[in-house]
Amino acid sequence: MSFDDSLVSVAKAVRARGLKGEIVAELLTDFPERFEELARLIAVAPDGQRKIVELEDFWFQKRSVILKLSGCDSVEAAGEFTGYEFCVSEADRVPLADDEYYDFDLEGCAVQLTTGQNIGIVQSILKTGGTEILVVGKTDKTEVLIPLAEAIVVEIDTAAKRIVVDPPEGLLELS
Repeated sequence: MSFDDSLVSVAKAVRARGLKGEIVAELLTDFPERFEELARLIAVAPDGQRKIVELEDFWFQKRSVILKLSGCDSVEAAGEFTGYEFCVSEADRVPLADDEYYDFDLEGCAVQLTTGQNIGIVQSILKTGGTEILVVGKTDKTEVLIPLAEAIVVEIDTAAKRIVVDPPEGLLELS
C-alpha cells in the first residue's frame, strides 16, 4: 500500500465514540466484508494529507462501521479523525463481474446516443433501491436521468470514458 496509488474510499469518519478512541464512520463501500481482510488503511484528511493507519478492530452498527485504530486510545485522538476518509489502494478494490461497475468508474463518462449525438457527462449515480439511474449533466446546465438498464444502455467503455445509450422515445425530455 503506497501513497502513489489511486485510492478508493471505504469509510468516512463522522465522530468519536466512547472513551477508548473508537471512530464512527459512514460506510462508503458496497462490500463491508472487505474489512475482515484489512490490516491497514490510508487515512486521508480533508486537506488531502495522507497517512497509513493500523486497523486494530472494527464492527458494524446499523449503517455505520466502528473503527478502532492502533494508537488511537482516547476520545480526543479519535476526534482528530472526524472528516477523514479511510481508503484502500485502487489495486486492492474488490473485483467486479464484467457487467458491474464502480460508481466512480461511470462518473465523468460522456454519454451519447447510438447516432453519436452527445447528451452530456455522468455527474453521479442515483441509488433508488431498484435500477440505478445515471444523472447526466447536459451542456445547457440541465440534467437528464437515464436508467442504467440493459434495454437502454447499449455500451459502457470505462477506459474510453464513454457510455452509449438508446433511450425510448421521450425519455430525454422527461428531466
